[in-house]
Amino acid sequence: MNFTKAIETIFRKYLPSPFTIAILLTLLTIVLAYFFTTPVGEKGHLLNILSYWEDGIWNNALLVFAYQMMLILVLGHVLVLSKPMSKLIMRLTKFVTNTSTAVVLVSVTTLIVAFFNWGLGLIFGAILARKVGEKALRENIKINYPLVGAAGYAGLMIWHGGISGSAPIKVAETGHIQELMKGISTSEIMAQLPASVNFDATVFSWWNLLIFGILLVVIPLALSRMAKTTETYHYSLEEYNFKLSDTQDIEGAEKLDYSKILAIGFGSVLLIAFFYQYWSNLLTLQITPNMLNFFMLGLAIILHGNFKNFLNALEEAIKGTSGILIQFPLYFGIMGIMKSTGMVVMVSDFFSSIATAKTLPIFTFFSAGLVNIFVPSGGGQWAIQGPIVIESALKLGVPLPKAIMALAYGDQITNMMQPFWALPLLGITKLKAKEILPYTLILMLVGTLIYIIGLWLI
Repeated sequence: MNFTKAIETIFRKYLPSPFTIAILLTLLTIVLAYFFTTPVGEKGHLLNILSYWEDGIWNNALLVFAYQMMLILVLGHVLVLSKPMSKLIMRLTKFVTNTSTAVVLVSVTTLIVAFFNWGLGLIFGAILARKVGEKALRENIKINYPLVGAAGYAGLMIWHGGISGSAPIKVAETGHIQELMKGISTSEIMAQLPASVNFDATVFSWWNLLIFGILLVVIPLALSRMAKTTETYHYSLEEYNFKLSDTQDIEGAEKLDYSKILAIGFGSVLLIAFFYQYWSNLLTLQITPNMLNFFMLGLAIILHGNFKNFLNALEEAIKGTSGILIQFPLYFGIMGIMKSTGMVVMVSDFFSSIATAKTLPIFTFFSAGLVNIFVPSGGGQWAIQGPIVIESALKLGVPLPKAIMALAYGDQITNMMQPFWALPLLGITKLKAKEILPYTLILMLVGTLIYIIGLWLI
């Protein structure tokens, strides 16, 4: 039995559903906090931990962030369901002849799209993987469909180093770093903080683009290698059809819902407002979640051609977010425990205490990866781990962009073993987490090696 097959067997047998994983991680975090953190106050330690948990679940700032992330995911899905994107996906599937060509096609396109927008990349990869599976079924081609699904999820291992990455977006906001460090750092540290760290120093830096370019070559090669060493078979799938609106038998004011002129006109107004409002931000590469969502909203309405098609696509897209919607508060609760009990500080301080200027980015990478398993939210993780990363970097003389991207790399790589963000893909492809995780775990190991070498040599 080869290594890939052994991992596949273990995951299929022992891995529960993503929701159950969230519950188990919650209970594990409570237990760890109880035994390894210091009690405070007059209440019992367990009651304090449960209070931190409840506070985290309903944290207003995190709920706003969750809504922004849900919009990125939903609007990305809506864009993929438009006619132009659907035609592109169907054209791409024509190149599929076996599992190797399938995983290379799906992974390369997904990685590129996810670099621009993680939500769009996730849904694009999911639907492309599904269409590849349908084509294989129609043409009687035996493929390893779970491996194709894993290729469609690969975008989540590069997203945080891309344009929609939470940490790079937040530090590009003027004044965010000072606000984040207020009440935490000394006046000496505060004086060293820049007003912002723009994309030219993080996402669009030569070394980040180089690392992304290497991954764009190595990940498809690794998937292609797995395709040649795993079994292929016929995977039963129904046709995934998104029905466009029927323009027959409409009358009265209902015609406005089907008006192409009105939809394109309103979408154009949104894009004009977008460029007017954010042109200076675009020139300085200051990208925010609100900017991404504003742009995708206007573009999605235009590409769908009328409001009815847009709303139908919206209804379809929302279905895939149900699991994430209910799990967000659970992970925010875990975040509340880890932040208020000092668990995150304990993890980060441990790595920082044994680090040097050369090794701090690597230790930051590993600590971020560990925290992401418990808190799979890039923005939330930045909010609680970011101050420690910034302070450690300034004290040891590590460039802030490098430290920030080290956190981003660590956060994104363990998505390959944490199925939280895979939920929409699993819903579209009809795969189970235990079917794709054996392969994404191997991608995580390959990606980890590349990121570590990159951080060491930069």
